[in-house]
Amino acid sequence: RAQHGHLGLQVVGRRQLLRQPSMSKESIYRYVRRHRREGGQLWRELRILSKFGRKRRGSPATRGRLVGKRHISERPAVVQRRRQVGHWEGDTVMGADQRHCVLTRVERVTGYLVMKKLVARNKEQAATALARAIEQLQGRVHTITLDNGTEFTSKALDDWAYRRGVKLDYTRPGKPTDNGLIESFNGRLRDEFLNGWQFDSLLEAQVLLEDWRIDYNTNRPHTALGLLTPIEYANQWATTNQPQLA
Repeated sequence: RAQHGHLGLQVVGRRQLLRQPSMSKESIYRYVRRHRREGGQLWRELRILSKFGRKRRGSPATRGRLVGKRHISERPAVVQRRRQVGHWEGDTVMGADQRHCVLTRVERVTGYLVMKKLVARNKEQAATALARAIEQLQGRVHTITLDNGTEFTSKALDDWAYRRGVKLDYTRPGKPTDNGLIESFNGRLRDEFLNGWQFDSLLEAQVLLEDWRIDYNTNRPHTALGLLTPIEYANQWATTNQPQLA
């Protein structure tokens, strides 16, 4: 059974061994693909799902292609209107020298900031940093809105988020306004920090970045938050709004 993680060939072979009615492995995979297109999750239980086709040399770039990813238009109204905490925007930002990359995440209601200095701008680093952030926030992440960069469109990240009940929403290609909160913040981070410091080591960059993040969350009042800091606004929201949402 595919639900138990078996491959199509194993299903066919096992049924033939037991002298039970069977079909070709291709038919099984066609059914799994159709089930996925209709919104089913059976495909996630397979250890290997054969690809739709090989990438040919000279074919168009596949940036941002992740089959079945959720479009930003599917984001619930409560997320769009910022009526509930736990919904984040995420991105990566590079310094002017292209040497330093930071994964940034901002909560849409409170403006609370989480950051991670990456060794490299790739799928593995981004997926690992996002995973650690979600675990550290202990259930306070419901959705994350991301752009279509290759660092965010890996199947590994998609599967990891699915297993933890976190929805990944993807912006429209070429529409940075879909992720306007994080785009605005990234400009500030680049101007105030990345372009103004010379780091001697990765450790130094991580320490200084964490100091900057703490100062941003605890000491900087924001006009959009009624001149409260993100920490102050988050605490205020927890006492005045959460009971009404329960």
